[in-house]
Amino acid sequence: MSAASGAIHLSQPAITQGIAKLEEQLGAALFDRTSSGMLLTEPGALFTARAERALDLLRGGLDEAARGRRLPDGAVSITQLHALVALGDHGTFTLAARALGIAQPSVHRAARDAEAVVGVPLWTRSPTGVTLTRAARQIARAARLCFAELDQARQEIAAWRGEEAARLTIGALPLARSTVLPLALSELAAQRPGMRLRVVDGPYDDLLAALTSGGIDVMVGALRDPAPPGDVVQEPLFQDRLGVFAGPGHPLADGSASRDALLACPWIVPRPGTPTRAIFDRFMDGAVPPNLIETSSMVLVRNLLQQGTHLTMLSINQMRLDADHGLVVRLPAPLDDPPRTIGLTLRRGWRPTGAQAEALGILRIAARGFGSV
Repeated sequence: MSAASGAIHLSQPAITQGIAKLEEQLGAALFDRTSSGMLLTEPGALFTARAERALDLLRGGLDEAARGRRLPDGAVSITQLHALVALGDHGTFTLAARALGIAQPSVHRAARDAEAVVGVPLWTRSPTGVTLTRAARQIARAARLCFAELDQARQEIAAWRGEEAARLTIGALPLARSTVLPLALSELAAQRPGMRLRVVDGPYDDLLAALTSGGIDVMVGALRDPAPPGDVVQEPLFQDRLGVFAGPGHPLADGSASRDALLACPWIVPRPGTPTRAIFDRFMDGAVPPNLIETSSMVLVRNLLQQGTHLTMLSINQMRLDADHGLVVRLPAPLDDPPRTIGLTLRRGWRPTGAQAEALGILRIAARGFGSV
C-alpha cells in the first residue's frame, strides 16, 4: 500500500478506501492481505487486466485530443468524462444534467475544467445548444470504450461468483435479422437463459459508429469491400446472392417476366448507399420505375408484396422461408450481382468475456446453414 501511495500520489487511507469501495461494488475481494504485502486474488487479476485495457484506451483518446501532449493519469476525472459523454449525447447542458441526475452548473463546471486540463477547446455554442469539438469527441469515444471495458470486468467477476450477468449487444443489419440471428438467438436462449441480449437495428453507418465507441459489441450483416477504415475487423460467415421477388398474386408470378415488364413495375428497395440498392440501380440502367418505395422494413415489404403490385430485390436467404411457404415467388430475372459476404464486424482488439465468446460461437454455427465463404 505504501509503494502504491507513492506511485500515484494518493494517501494510503485514500487508496484503502478506494479499494474497499471497489470490492464492495464488485462483490469480491481483489487482494489477499498478508504480512508481506497484498497479493491479487483471481477476481483481482481479472479486474486488473480489464482496468489496464480501459486505462490504455482512455490514455490514447486523451493524448490524441491533447495533440500528443501526455496528460498525467487522473488529470481528467470520471465526472468530467461523464459530462463530455452526456453533452455529446444530448447537445445541451440542461439535457446532459438531466440525464446524469445532477445540477446543470455542475455539468458546465466539469466540462470547463476538462477543457482547462486538456488545453484545447472542447465545445462550441450554437443557437440549438452545444457541439463537441473533434478533440472532445475523441475523449468521449475513449471514455465510452473505457467504461465498456470496465463493464466487461464486472461481468467476468459476476461469472466467477457463479452469477449469470453476461450481456451482449448486437447491431443487426436487415439480412441478419431475417436469417442467422433468429436461429442463433433461439439457441442462445436455450443454452444461456440468463444472458441479457440486446439487438439494435439501424443503418450501417449508425451501427458502425456505435460499434467503434463501445455502444454495441458486434455487428452482423453484409460486410463492406473495401473494409471500413478504423479500428474494426471483419469476419466472413457465408455468401449470399440477390433475387427478384413478387407476391403470389402478382401478374408476373407465373415466371413470364421480360426485362421491360420488370422495369415497368413499381418496386420496393433499400435506401441509396446500401449494397443492394447499388445492384438495383445497375439493373435499372437509368430507368425510373413508377411508385418507387425506399424502406428497410421487412414488415412493410412483405405486406406490400401481398398486395400484388410491387416487386422487390432482396437476399435469397432472407426470403427463403417466405418462398418455401408460398408467400413470395422468385422471378427469373438475371442480375449482375457478385456474391455478398455476410459476417461479423468487431472492434479491433476487443476481448469478449467467456459468455460473449460462447455467443459468438453459436452465431458462427448458425451461419453454417446458409452456406460458406
